[in-house]
Amino acid sequence: MYNKQSLTILQKALDKLSEGFSHLPSFEQEIPDDVEKILLEVAERMQNNFPYHHPLYAGQMLKPPHEVARLAYMLSMWINPNNHALDGGRESSAMEKETVAEIALMFGWQECLAHLTSSGTFANLEALWVAGNIHPKKRIVASELAHYTHERISHVLGLKFQKIACDKSGKMDLKKLEAQLKKGTIGTVVVTMGTTGIGSVDPLPEILELQKKYQFRIHLDAAYGGYFRLADNLPEDTLKKYALMQEADSIVVDPHKHGLQPYGCGCILFKNPEVGKFYKHDSPYTYFSSAELHLGEISLECSRAGAAAVGLWATQKLFPLVKGGAFSKKINSSHNAAMMLYKKIISDKRFIILQEPEIDIVIWALKEKTISAVNRKSKAIFEKAAEKNLHLALLNYPVRLLPTHWRSITKDEEYVTCLRSCLLKPEHENWIEDIWKIVTESLS
Repeated sequence: MYNKQSLTILQKALDKLSEGFSHLPSFEQEIPDDVEKILLEVAERMQNNFPYHHPLYAGQMLKPPHEVARLAYMLSMWINPNNHALDGGRESSAMEKETVAEIALMFGWQECLAHLTSSGTFANLEALWVAGNIHPKKRIVASELAHYTHERISHVLGLKFQKIACDKSGKMDLKKLEAQLKKGTIGTVVVTMGTTGIGSVDPLPEILELQKKYQFRIHLDAAYGGYFRLADNLPEDTLKKYALMQEADSIVVDPHKHGLQPYGCGCILFKNPEVGKFYKHDSPYTYFSSAELHLGEISLECSRAGAAAVGLWATQKLFPLVKGGAFSKKINSSHNAAMMLYKKIISDKRFIILQEPEIDIVIWALKEKTISAVNRKSKAIFEKAAEKNLHLALLNYPVRLLPTHWRSITKDEEYVTCLRSCLLKPEHENWIEDIWKIVTESLS
């Protein structure tokens, strides 16, 4: 589960960190006698978790941070910097600025306004908050398969929100979108670059063409799928979508998903730095030691873990965000794993697939005569696979959106329950044979 060598590396790093404060009078913090006992109890209780770190966990979007991120995060905890202001996180704030600049370059932006957040949810909140300031009386729209956070956030911000229906591929229906755009009441279109349900990528090229005609903002929710910008093995149509990300007005990505980081680490980026004017505020005490721009002056959150920036900085130092690099190959591996599982499913007549994966999420089910029978079988396989240490997920999907190759199955329920795999661990590519073996053994 972990390499003991990492603790040796951490000790050396801690010694190096201590050298920087050796000029101060020495003092020691006492460790209470019960700390070891309590920590061992914590370790025992934490065993009551699914094995998120293991490749046989292939259900939800969960994986451990990379070792370099974990160590850098722990190292920074001896300082516990706060990146709300330079006074609370001087060097970690500088590291945050460097890391978000590298993320911006990944999306093709030389200049932008960007910072880390505690989550993709809060990053999306900032994006919609700015959108609401620019078009205060206009609606926010997103596809019906977009993350539910957009509707919730819009309500919190007092903004009007509307869902746009999807087509049979699980993407925003362009005809339905244009019908609403013609009304002139839409200020921002949220384009999802990898839905968290099925991994579908909205038709960005066509939406950009509609933007020229109807003049609205485009916000990319790339919280889950953003790092696939670096992939070079996606379907051609999907690659074209990712190649146009720089044309959007704002982008959200979550380093704590494919970016190998601990929770919570999100990132919001705005193409136009002038949106910083909406963040302006005064504080009588927070900013007193530097005239330089503080991260707290361009974010809605106040105190934020500087450790998140330190962990991300170290990770991007080890894995630069460039196509063809070591990190890019990890992203490719996730899609490779999805395609390997997809090919096994379509070659086995007992199963039926939802669609070819655009990124790394695979949705499938056992083929039955009725939707209700499919639902029962999916739940049974899910439970039996878990007994064999393979942890999948279940997805309830609208029957009306099922593609045509499902037409032979009688639609006796409104939702179909499918098996779902998020293959976001790079190691998954080498575990598909094991995963498939357990899936097939779980049929009996």
